[in-house]
Amino acid sequence: MKTETTDNGRLDVWTPQEVSEALAKGEITLIDVRSPEEFTVERIPGALLFPMQGFEARHLPAQGDKPIVLHCGSGMRSGKMADKVLADQKGPIAHMDGGMGAWKKAGLDYIAINKATGAPEVTRDD
Repeated sequence: MKTETTDNGRLDVWTPQEVSEALAKGEITLIDVRSPEEFTVERIPGALLFPMQGFEARHLPAQGDKPIVLHCGSGMRSGKMADKVLADQKGPIAHMDGGMGAWKKAGLDYIAINKATGAPEVTRDD
């Protein structure tokens, strides 16, 4: 994990591998800030949807010591939303470097719509 300093505070930036390992152990809450349409087409198993369009930091779930990690398609929107959290409540927040694109490039499992059947299924890009 690396750390960035923004105008609003310290922001942790996690790799897809770090997110995958922590998510599998139940150590983080992963929140997808993409649109509902993007989430429907492909998503990370276990991620919650909280679209950027209506994103308000005060509505994030309370986690105690459990970190919240945001993600999007490329890392741009999640970085912006994480900085917004810092500006709104000065709390700890992280985002995933490279977003869904980096997750897929790393060969990690994700749920996608099978174009032949229209059903969601777990897949990975090897």
